[in-house]
Amino acid sequence: QVQLVESGGGSVQSGGSLRLSCAAPEYILSYWYMGWFRQAPGKEREGVAAVASDGPATYADSVKGRFTISRDGANSMLYLQMNDLKPEDTAMYYCAADPTVWRGDLLRGDQYKNWGRGTQVTVSS
Repeated sequence: QVQLVESGGGSVQSGGSLRLSCAAPEYILSYWYMGWFRQAPGKEREGVAAVASDGPATYADSVKGRFTISRDGANSMLYLQMNDLKPEDTAMYYCAADPTVWRGDLLRGDQYKNWGRGTQVTVSS
């Protein structure tokens, strides 16, 4: 079982920023597909951002231009920089990873078999 550990969540006001971190083994950072997903109470899980093993990133339309996913191999971290946060971004955010994902839909959560426990993000208006 792969261990993924998220951190960096918190409470911010609308327009604020947060950076989420996901600690993962180096080989996963280097070779696997990784993504950030979120789930708000009473809503289905949705893909937020994902990155292929060779670099190209994909974002949900709702976060394009505001969120940035990045890998830091030196520190074995996956990041999600979130700017201009809105109340609708409030959710539990999860890091996920898998060695094999269909590139046509990196944001489809059922493709990922390895998940962290999540970190809560709350944005107030």
